[in-house]
Amino acid sequence: MDGIVQDIAVGTKRGSDELLSACATNGPYIMSNSTPSANGNDSKKFKGENRISGIMPSRVIHIRKLPNDITEAEVISLGLPFGKVTNLLMLKGKNQAFIEMNTEEAANTMVSYYGTVTPYLRSHPVYIQYSNHKELKTDNSPNQARAQAALQAVNAVQSANMAIAGTGVPDSAVNLTGQSPVLRIIVENLFYPVTLDVLHQIFSKFGTVLKIITFTKNNQFQALLQYADGSSAQHAKLALDGQNIYNACCTLRIDFSKLTSLNVKYNNDKSRDYTRPDLPSGDSQPTLDQTMAAFGLSVPGVHGALAPLGMPSAAAAAAAAASRMGIPGFASAANAVLLVSNLNPERVTPQCLFILFGVYGDVQRVKILFNKKENALVQMFDCTQAQLAMSHLNGQRLHGKAMRVTMSKHQTVQLPREGQEDQGLTKDYSSSPLHRFKKPGSKNFQNIFPPSATLHLSNIPPSVTEEDLKMLFSTTTGMVKAFKFFQKDRKMALIQMSSVEEAIQALIDLHNHDLGENHHLRVSFSKSTI
Repeated sequence: MDGIVQDIAVGTKRGSDELLSACATNGPYIMSNSTPSANGNDSKKFKGENRISGIMPSRVIHIRKLPNDITEAEVISLGLPFGKVTNLLMLKGKNQAFIEMNTEEAANTMVSYYGTVTPYLRSHPVYIQYSNHKELKTDNSPNQARAQAALQAVNAVQSANMAIAGTGVPDSAVNLTGQSPVLRIIVENLFYPVTLDVLHQIFSKFGTVLKIITFTKNNQFQALLQYADGSSAQHAKLALDGQNIYNACCTLRIDFSKLTSLNVKYNNDKSRDYTRPDLPSGDSQPTLDQTMAAFGLSVPGVHGALAPLGMPSAAAAAAAAASRMGIPGFASAANAVLLVSNLNPERVTPQCLFILFGVYGDVQRVKILFNKKENALVQMFDCTQAQLAMSHLNGQRLHGKAMRVTMSKHQTVQLPREGQEDQGLTKDYSSSPLHRFKKPGSKNFQNIFPPSATLHLSNIPPSVTEEDLKMLFSTTTGMVKAFKFFQKDRKMALIQMSSVEEAIQALIDLHNHDLGENHHLRVSFSKSTI
């Protein structure tokens, strides 16, 4: 075979087939329990697929399922963010490779990172595992000359970068393509919210995303995103520049940044260093570990699968966004109809579901099932809004019962035929004036939050006092714990109920309540506390 690897333990030489066999018996590193297709159709070939115990860390990493036209430099780029790559063995005929890191700690960090984020090369997922071998010993055959030449070139550039930086491994991957690995992203026509997680999931399809920083500048949502290598950044720019994340809105404008590395201080909803889960959150934001726990590593790997019920809104939005953009490997989310169950049949009405679900999108139709009034169908404007509502409202308590919200098998809610008995259980709200998001670019998209005990009130007339509002909310829905007008704008206020369930009921009862003087109260959930 082309590559000969020496067995360190016994001093004999073994061919690449035997080397691969040894790796198979060791069993690959498990990517994630929630990405069932992470290793594709190799589950039968690699019988150790589901074993995680007994895997011994090694400086040598085995990489599988490489694209046919992959270059040595691109394979090396997988290891560069984590340390120095000291050796490389390419097995192009088998679409596999081995790289050796300078320390076992660097290899551990690399395998741990790719255990939560599937690496991509040229839009193809590749799979990472430890090798049985503690080091690589390659021969000087002509077929390995290119690999060694690429490795020497990368090390030369890496050493130069280290000298410029003063010490340590360069923070960014070596610029193997002459392009910066950092992209500057501007989102135009921001109709739906675009979060850090949405960007990560979309851009990860073109390479390993190391860091993201999001911010607003000149009233535009922008981001800086750092890949492991310049070729991934170049590929992503070519594929995504000018594309819409959602239909006819949220257009991506992408350029190469002058920066070659990003300095991320906090892991929160505004910035993230995916190679440093130990960073503090800052500003009381969730840490990366907490985010991953909430996220459940739940990006489905099976094309056509629906997102899990526990998927947070950002992940749901990302799945829907990627599906709309035609990026493979994300959840297909074509259905906009939700099944809502475990309702209180004595109190639930189409109007209350319209108001509640309308916090997360424009509800088109609501149908309470005639023979099973504890169940209802809610049709949202599109699949993105449906997943947003599902992720926020599933498990929330309404009228004393915890709602269950799932995707329905129905594609639309049918209106009753003329003369059909319905008892007013089916309502069409497509022309309702109460839709929160009917205006393109509405700021309401930037203020979508999970249900909370604190409500945001707006459109308050000057004559209405704090006592008026506290009396209104306490007499209709529950106990008011706190209240505060906005200092700069007394048309808005925060009011805190004694529980999330009471706040949900207050929103249903009092959104659009007539306060006089041609002012109708607007109520939404707030992320703030009083």
